[in-house]
Amino acid sequence: MNDAIAVSGQRSAVSGQRSAVSGQRSADDRRRATGGGRQAAEQKSVLFAARSATALHRLLDVIPVFAGDDRIRHRRFTLVPGSEFDIDALAAVERAGARTIPWAEAVRHPHDLIVAASPKGDLDRLTGPLALLPHGAGFNKAVPYEGSARTASGLDPAMLLRNGRPIADLHALAHPSQADRLAVGCPPAAARSTVVGDPTLDRMLVSLPRRGSYRTALGTGGRKVIALTSTWGPESLLARRPGLPAELAAGLPHDGYQLALILHPNEYSRTSAYDLREILEPALASGMVLARPYEEWAAVLVAADAVITDHGSSALYAAALGLPLIAACDGGDELLPGSPMAELLAQARFLATPADLEPALAAHSPSAVRALAAPAFAEQGAALERLRTELYALLGLTPRAGELVARPLPAPAPASHGPAAFAVRTEVHGDQIDVDRRPAHADVPAHHLAAERERAAEPQTQSASLLFRRRTRTAVPHPHTAAPTAAGWTARALADHPGHRTAAAELTASRWLLRRPETPLLLLRIEPCRTGDRVVRTDPAAVLSGVHAWLTDNPYPRLPTTLHCRVGGQVYRARLAPATDEEADHEL
Repeated sequence: MNDAIAVSGQRSAVSGQRSAVSGQRSADDRRRATGGGRQAAEQKSVLFAARSATALHRLLDVIPVFAGDDRIRHRRFTLVPGSEFDIDALAAVERAGARTIPWAEAVRHPHDLIVAASPKGDLDRLTGPLALLPHGAGFNKAVPYEGSARTASGLDPAMLLRNGRPIADLHALAHPSQADRLAVGCPPAAARSTVVGDPTLDRMLVSLPRRGSYRTALGTGGRKVIALTSTWGPESLLARRPGLPAELAAGLPHDGYQLALILHPNEYSRTSAYDLREILEPALASGMVLARPYEEWAAVLVAADAVITDHGSSALYAAALGLPLIAACDGGDELLPGSPMAELLAQARFLATPADLEPALAAHSPSAVRALAAPAFAEQGAALERLRTELYALLGLTPRAGELVARPLPAPAPASHGPAAFAVRTEVHGDQIDVDRRPAHADVPAHHLAAERERAAEPQTQSASLLFRRRTRTAVPHPHTAAPTAAGWTARALADHPGHRTAAAELTASRWLLRRPETPLLLLRIEPCRTGDRVVRTDPAAVLSGVHAWLTDNPYPRLPTTLHCRVGGQVYRARLAPATDEEADHEL
């Protein structure tokens, strides 16, 4: 009993202390209110509501509008339910470390501002002013099973209105023509529209000075980057012409062209990145790059020399960059007549076979293609500034002073190795050798098969006339090592594969040791091609194939000698001389 009274007394004392502290805090709060209360009242929260990965990526391009403003205390993301493509919707947010909240929580609490990039879903259940952005370039497509028939997705009154009232307080559009189309189809929503431009295009434009570094990351060298862009659905490039990537990989010279595939994020959600890689394996094994669906696709477009496309909006971005556009399919019933994309495809050349690529590139006019993209994009370079003005008005805040510039795109991830084996066509004219390499599985006549011993499949190494080994590059040296010498490896390669004529081992990027049965060990030095202010280097294995073909015709050469190998339209000088003992003993 006494213990209970003592405990009760302690609790009362503690409670009294808490009350005193609380009183002090209240007094402190009242004092701060005279100086800092105004700032506290201005602190706002912004909810980014995404229904799919496509919409989410658009919202991430808008976030810099609020950069550096401590009044925006909370930037939260939520997943609007109801989309079949919501599997990957929040992956980019998780990678960025941003905070997400469940939809059930998002609809329970009011928000100072809501930003979305699709009118689909129950956005009207959210409380707070809503700003609605497009989730692509232009409004070019009608989705047959959603909304009103033959109405552009994103401009459909069935989705923009609830009980006759607009769901959004702001429609931020990219071009005045979009506002005109909205005024015809949905006047109540058009009354709340304004033209701000396209933040995603602005990121590409500000990234143009980085084009060279993007190409370096991709391992492009002197090749032309040909980007294939495929939207989602039954009319997409990948659905209509699923074999086109592999057909181009086999039909275009590997050293003249580098392929990159840009897929709509919905394809990743529908199929999974793993399944896509398996489906695309023939083209990927031939060296094609598969761009990731956030940011990297745009960096690849900046790096590209031409685009083969369907009716997806990526083509409009490519046109705005002045790139050659070649149509692979027509969009079918999904493409809306009179839309910017329809006009673009109507003017584009059609690609029936890989042989159609070069004529299309030769006929390209950058100014003409930019003019075709003009109806989709206005206010270029000013989208974030204009959008900031509109969004801060909805927040009831004055924007911070200072210029707002779009963030450049990060460089693409380094491209993986290309093919491990090549079918090589060559033409030898004196000391001039033309080299044309295709993936080993390409059904083309060839002078020889060349295979990288450590990577190629055993049937390829058994059939190859030229075996080569690239340098082993380890990030961390190990205390215990064992490495063959260049002379030892080339001798073993020919001994293990009877009938092979040439084995070559890389000493440095420009120096290779060659072994043939009828000649002493040879050293090959490969020089880069200098064109104007550029130094271009090719895959040394391509020059090896040219030298192999020349040695086949000249088995007992007079040394030293200089050869000229034409690879991918560029000429590279190759010097052959007897190898020294030091070069023969080089550790691989």
